[in-house]
Amino acid sequence: KMDFHQTGSGTLQNYQRPDVGSDCFVRVRKRDLEKLEAEVRTLRELMPKFLYCYIVKKRSDREQQQQREDCLHIRSRLDVALSECQRERQEKLVLKQQLCECREELQQQKAFCTELGTASCTLLWSASQREEAIKDILAGKLEPFLSIAGQTLETFIKFLNDEAKPQQSCNSKEHHLVLALAGVVTNIAAVSCGRDFLSSSAHILLDTLLQLLYLMKPGVFPKLKVLMLMALYNITISVNGLKLISESPGLLPLLSTLLEDPDPEVCLQSLRLLQSLLLEREVMSHMTTDFRRSFPLSRIHHLASSRHPALKQTAQETLEDLASFTNSQTKDSEKEQ
Repeated sequence: KMDFHQTGSGTLQNYQRPDVGSDCFVRVRKRDLEKLEAEVRTLRELMPKFLYCYIVKKRSDREQQQQREDCLHIRSRLDVALSECQRERQEKLVLKQQLCECREELQQQKAFCTELGTASCTLLWSASQREEAIKDILAGKLEPFLSIAGQTLETFIKFLNDEAKPQQSCNSKEHHLVLALAGVVTNIAAVSCGRDFLSSSAHILLDTLLQLLYLMKPGVFPKLKVLMLMALYNITISVNGLKLISESPGLLPLLSTLLEDPDPEVCLQSLRLLQSLLLEREVMSHMTTDFRRSFPLSRIHHLASSRHPALKQTAQETLEDLASFTNSQTKDSEKEQ
């Protein structure tokens, strides 16, 4: 605090120096004060930006460091995964090679088993032409053989109908195998004791034969069709076998289809099977309605003029049997009235 006393001459009297002990007042030039104020204003303007940049930089450094660590961790995992992938690729190549070897080995075993089965069944087919051999076969375990025969025939026919797979030729080992199997069944059915056994204990096999004949396309493997039809015909020689086969719901449609086959031997055996049904009036009487409604008699008339002698004769005999059956049906109807 300062007290100024002005005298007449304008000089200062009784001047006291300011007390700067407790309030810390300092005398500063105005220019320095203005400069200080400018610096303070500049600091106030720059300090937030500086602090923000500093904080952001620190945060960025921490994030970059964390990202570097994450990157190193991911790279380490990637190296492990690549190593594992390479190991699995090597294992896959080894397994693929082993699979190829197994397939080749399996193919060789399949070819060997097919050749062995074909040779064995061909010998059995030849041996089964003797009645004594059939009796010996029946004395053994015939059921497993018939089961295998049915399964083999079914597999072969389904393979034929699969258009995505290569078709079998008539000279293939598989074809000769199923021919031999069908031939053995036919020879067994040609003997009285064999017919009785098949009629009583081989219902599944007989149903399989009927189903496979229905599945086979016209003109495909006619020899196999002929053998299967001969087996069915042989079985119908016995009363039980005839009754069993006649009860098949698809028999008449099957015979209608087989009579349209381009192979004359197939048509011949189909007519013989039909004749076997016609000769048993009691059995045929249950099929009369379906027979008259759907059976292609015009096809039988056409076959009666065939150039194939046996087919022509059998067709004519079938027409005679049909006429005889029709006459007997008419007489029975008149008696009932």
